[in-house]
Order: sequence, then structure tokens, then C-alpha cells
Amino acid sequence: MSGSTLILLALAIPAAAALLIPLFHRLPNVREAVTLLAAGLLFAVVYSIVPLVLAGEVPMTGGLEVMPGVVIAFSVEPLGMIFACVASTLWIVNSIYSIGYMRGNNEPRQTSFYVCFAVAIASTMGIAFSDNLFTIFLFYEILTLSTYPLVTHKGNDAARIGGRIYLSILIGTSMLLLLPAIIWTGALAGTLTFNRGGILPETVPVAMVGVLLFLFVYGIGKAAVMPIHFWLPAAMVAPTPVSALLHAVAVVKAGVFTVTKVVVYVFGVDYLVDAGTAGWMMWVASFTVIVASLVALRQDNLKKRLAYSTVSQLSYVVLAAAILTPLSLVGAAVHIAAHAVSKITLFFAAGSVYTAGHVTEVSQMNGIGRRMPWTMGAFAIGALSMIGVPPTAGFLSKWFILSGAYSAEAWLAVGVIIASTALNAAYFLPIVYAAFARKEDEGYVKQHGDHGEAPLPIVIALTATAAGTILLFLFPAPLVALAESMVGIGQ
Repeated sequence: MSGSTLILLALAIPAAAALLIPLFHRLPNVREAVTLLAAGLLFAVVYSIVPLVLAGEVPMTGGLEVMPGVVIAFSVEPLGMIFACVASTLWIVNSIYSIGYMRGNNEPRQTSFYVCFAVAIASTMGIAFSDNLFTIFLFYEILTLSTYPLVTHKGNDAARIGGRIYLSILIGTSMLLLLPAIIWTGALAGTLTFNRGGILPETVPVAMVGVLLFLFVYGIGKAAVMPIHFWLPAAMVAPTPVSALLHAVAVVKAGVFTVTKVVVYVFGVDYLVDAGTAGWMMWVASFTVIVASLVALRQDNLKKRLAYSTVSQLSYVVLAAAILTPLSLVGAAVHIAAHAVSKITLFFAAGSVYTAGHVTEVSQMNGIGRRMPWTMGAFAIGALSMIGVPPTAGFLSKWFILSGAYSAEAWLAVGVIIASTALNAAYFLPIVYAAFARKEDEGYVKQHGDHGEAPLPIVIALTATAAGTILLFLFPAPLVALAESMVGIGQ
């Protein structure tokens, strides 16, 4: 099967699932079987493209001209391949998890949940395989709109308020900053098509390059660089499978993926180094990493602590891109995958303790590891990965980012990564310690019930992602090869 056909299938499978799922709204087993089948097929299709990209090919398709010079087209380069692999893999485990969570908590509107989730995955594939800035913008907006009903799923006042913040910030930044940046880029370069090494002419004034980079970084609101981050904690009102979609599978990954792609394929690393206009980007990323970690330390609500952890971890990718060395960019690409599999494990565990005992606060988790050893064991693995302890995937990405920072003598970045590692340990390890080493609070059973583990699909999903966090460390070769080919290492 040709690469162009595989790209079209990757876009069509989740879109078709979104159309089929409503037909079985009265047959939940069939509805969820359609979701799982689509996720499995997408996984097979996406991974069929990997050998082509590793061999140096650039599969492409499309070419639908919307207006002169504005085309919807798709191609697969190494960074997009990594993103597509992450999203397609995690759709499977998130679907398994969702079955246990949505049924276990008797969530309403489950059919619309699965429909919107499938549309979000389809738009994620569109972002990953975009050949130009217009195509990525189009699917970026579809992703925002398709996830809004998921954020407001509960339908209460808190959900509606969270949804308004989510939509207003993401739509506002993309329309007021990102779209002008894309139009300006097209006017300067005469093209919107991505190209490794960049597309901007050398005649662009240095100051203009800096302003354009600012518009892109803050226009890509899904990257959650402070102060464009409030939408992410606000969206924690959503059910946990949606939080996993926002933090691991699609939304924030679309943000940092797009930032990295713009740095490599719109500006070009050498171009930004010569212009010397990316220094501010390292400072704002560093500020976000540290401040978000400090805020996370103060959160007793588990999902909010994880949300601010995500804000911090996302700016690792932005920081790595700002260092502007091949090794740091490899680290950025690897961290997209490492954070995804680690953070989805943490959110799965948070949803597991909520489903089993309606536990939502860190202060309620004393001794819960003895009731839920699989859940909290998986949480511990995810936490160690966020800290960057081997043998977990988080160590791998931090290694590359630090190596790139050392080679560029970017001591600010080195200091920030070391400090944030200590902060990560400070807000994650006490949870693990309390879960396994402290006695259960008196009156726990009366308040939360005499429960054990969450439903089996939840436990299967979080165990799988915890295992994946370790396997990604033990067998990193394909991921690293893709990341290195993105910046031309070994070519």
C-alpha cells in the first residue's frame, strides 16, 4: 500500500468511526467495539508508515487548492511521524480506559463522548501530517472545536465556565496571533509549505523575525506557555479520559508539536541562530517550567497538581526548541512521546482512585496504595518518569535536552532543568510515600467506602501505559532515529 493511501486512511478511519458510533447509541457494547476497532486499525495504518519515513521517504498526498497559494495537503516527516504514533497508540489504551471510567461513573452522553473523541483523533492526524501552515491551522482549529464538548461534558456550571475559558483562550490566541503570523509568513516567504531549514528569506529584518516568532509561540495557545496557560487547569472539570486526551494524546501535544515544527520547518535552526532573536523564548519557557512547578506544589486537588505539572513539562519542549541545537531538538521530539505516555499514566491513576473511592485530593490518599497497589504502582512509575529517573522514558528526553544545553553552553536551561527536577520530586514523591507508607486516615471507609481497585479496563489501561513508560526507555531506537532524522543527524 502506498504512502499516500496510508495517509488518507489515517485521516479517514477516525472520521468514519465518528460517523458510525452514533448509529449504535442504544447498543453500548457495539458502540465501544467500533471505537476499539477504529483505534486498532489506525494504529496499524500509522505504524505501516514508519518504515517509509525511517528509510528517508516523505509520503505525501492532497493538493486541494482552497484559494491561490492556499492548499490543503499532507506529508509525513519524522516529527509528525512521532506525533501520529503517540496519538494512535494512546487512542487504544484511552478507549479501553474510557469504557471502565464512563460506565463505572455512570457518565451521561457517552455516545457523544466517543464521537467527539474520534473527531479529535482525526484532527490530530491532520495536524501530524500537515504539509503546510494552512493545513495545520485548519486541523488545529477543528481539534479545539471538537474537544470543547468534551471539556463541558458534565454540563454543570463549573463545566460551562471551564469550557468558556478553554474556548476563548485557544480560539482567541489562534485568531489574533497565529493566523496573522501564518499570513505574514506567506507574504514574506511566498509559500506556506514546510521545509527543513526554514522557508523565510534572509532579507527579512532581524526585528521582524523576533516579532514573527513571538506571534507563533503565543499564538499556539495549546503549548500553554505562561501566561497563555489558564485554559489547561480550567479544563480539569472534564472527565478523566478527557483530561488524558488534553494532556497526553492530542491537545497539548499538538501545541508543542506545532511550536517545534515551526522552529525547524518555518524558521530553521541555523536561521534563528544567525538572527539571534530566540533568546527571549528560552527565558519565557524557563519561567513557565519553574513557576508552574511551584504552583503545582501548592495544589491539593490531584488533577490540578497534574495540570500544572503539564504546564511545566510542556515548556521543556519549548525550552529545548529554544536552545537551538540538534541534540536539544532531538530531546524536544523525544519528550513529546515520553511525557505523553508518562502523564497519561498519572491521569489514568487519578481517574482510578476517583472511580474506586471518589478520592480527589492528595490529602485523602494516605494508605491508598495498599487498597490499590496496581493503580499507585503505575502512578509511581509515571511520577519517576516526570522526575527523570531511569529506567523511565522521562530520563531519556531530559538526557538529550541537557546534552544539547551543555553543548550550547546554555547554562540557564541547565539550571532550570536541574531545579525543576527537584521540584518535580517535591510534588510527586510525597504522594507516592503517603500512598504506601502512611496509615489510612480514620473514617476513610465511612467517607470513601471499603473499596479495592477500579474496574478492570481502567487497571489494564494504566498498567499498559506504565509498562510503556519503561519500555520506551529500554527500546528507544525507533523513536530516537526519527527524532535524529528530523534534524539531519546521521544523514
